[in-house]
Amino acid sequence: MNRLAALSLAVAAALALPAITTHAAAPQVKTQAPGYYRMMLGDFEITALSDGTVALPMDKLLKQAAPGEVKAALERAYLKLPLETSVNAYLVNTGAKLVLIDTGAAGLFGPTLGRLMINLQAAGYSPAQIDEVYITHLHGDHMGGLMAADGKLAFPNAVLRMDKAEAEHWLSSEKMAKAAVEDQAGFKSAMATIKPYQEAGKLLTFSGATQLQPGISSIAAPGHTPGHSVFAVESQGQKLLILGDLMHVAAVQFPNPKVTIAFDSDAKAAAPQRQKIFAEAAEKGHVLAIAHVSFPGLGQLRPNAKKGYDWLPLNYSSKP
Repeated sequence: MNRLAALSLAVAAALALPAITTHAAAPQVKTQAPGYYRMMLGDFEITALSDGTVALPMDKLLKQAAPGEVKAALERAYLKLPLETSVNAYLVNTGAKLVLIDTGAAGLFGPTLGRLMINLQAAGYSPAQIDEVYITHLHGDHMGGLMAADGKLAFPNAVLRMDKAEAEHWLSSEKMAKAAVEDQAGFKSAMATIKPYQEAGKLLTFSGATQLQPGISSIAAPGHTPGHSVFAVESQGQKLLILGDLMHVAAVQFPNPKVTIAFDSDAKAAAPQRQKIFAEAAEKGHVLAIAHVSFPGLGQLRPNAKKGYDWLPLNYSSKP
């Protein structure tokens, strides 16, 4: 066969093929991946759980900053206002117990939060498997997930633990009556959420520094709320500090730990607690787990020359 005949056959074959349609314009999915991330701490498995994000006007909420400091710090970090702020919780599997620290907001703060339960299940656990729930403090975005939508206990087999000072403050009708009108809703929400656990005999309190499980201890850190707690998790010489609301905005409060937030019940007490924990973590290399730092909120601190700290997120690992 000569070249002209071969070319003619090739063209005829190509013309006989059906037209190929491309699908580059597929619809956008517009959902995020399941929000959980695991790390090992010695023999303990830590799972960070996302409850979602909430947009907050941090330029109005942060206090004790110089004029323009908050906006400038956010701009340096390429962040916009209102600031999309993570709400994270942490699950500790000691091998003997499953301990959930904070529970997210459930339906208390709108549709962008309340995803903790879905992500807990995506991470391979059911609510019924949780043995104990520890609450850093009784603000809605940390304790709202204690109750299911049907009014039942979200964690039916769990013991609920928090600092005694925290329970006595938020569950007191007398203190609610003395609070500002705009603050009374927080008391009512805490009472409604905690009461079913009280009635079931599942609420246990502790006072200050207490070993709650082998390898898990509470650290008193009052200021943000009267009984705010940090939880220390230790295994095989490694230490993780779960900070609750000891800080809120990484771009601002790591460079300047003196900056406080309007949600602090006692800002003068809250700032020194933050500075103390930051200094210890930076000196000893502890891992921090922070509720409102971009998910998964896990990292370490390094002191900088400006008397603040650089935040070093943990290196991503595909290994559990």
